[in-house]
Amino acid sequence: MTESLQELLLELEQFGLSNDGAIADRPKRMLNITRDTGEFLSVLVRAMNAQRILEIGTSNGYSTLWLALAAKAVKGHVTTVELSDFKLALAAKNFERSNLASFITQVHGEAGALLRSSPESNFDLVFLDSERSEYLGWWPDIKRVLRKGGLLVVDNATSHSGEMAPFAAQVSADPGFTTCTVPIGNGEFLATQITQ
Repeated sequence: MTESLQELLLELEQFGLSNDGAIADRPKRMLNITRDTGEFLSVLVRAMNAQRILEIGTSNGYSTLWLALAAKAVKGHVTTVELSDFKLALAAKNFERSNLASFITQVHGEAGALLRSSPESNFDLVFLDSERSEYLGWWPDIKRVLRKGGLLVVDNATSHSGEMAPFAAQVSADPGFTTCTVPIGNGEFLATQITQ
């Protein structure tokens, strides 16, 4: 990791903490992942050699940068979808500053629409960090766009376990998937599609 990227990540961490501490309005909060979650995602991408990554919920791009750093190493690419104009613009500036913009495609829109329009088995890894109330409705398309042997990672598995419980139960009950929860950051729920 370059020194300039390290500085940008630290700046975004501090901005996220100060912004979210001062603002109660959820759409204006950054709600970033923790640094250890970013490191975890980066290792997963490299370990899987994940070429095609989908992130649902860009915010200001902090998590995207961790994914893109790893994508660059494996010659992959991150597609990230965000509905908020405000957050989209913040993220675009951060991507330019990071020198990782060429490894990132920003999609302005609703995640459900992107999932519905994506081809089958289109992604190696899907990182889900968005409106938890939508997850159950998105599940059939998430399952469809994830390749066999692909990995779904969902943030806030322990910090918002009550909100996550119905989705986690649905995915865990699917015979085509193996799941676990990893106690990193706010908790990561992992589901991998069984290849046989």
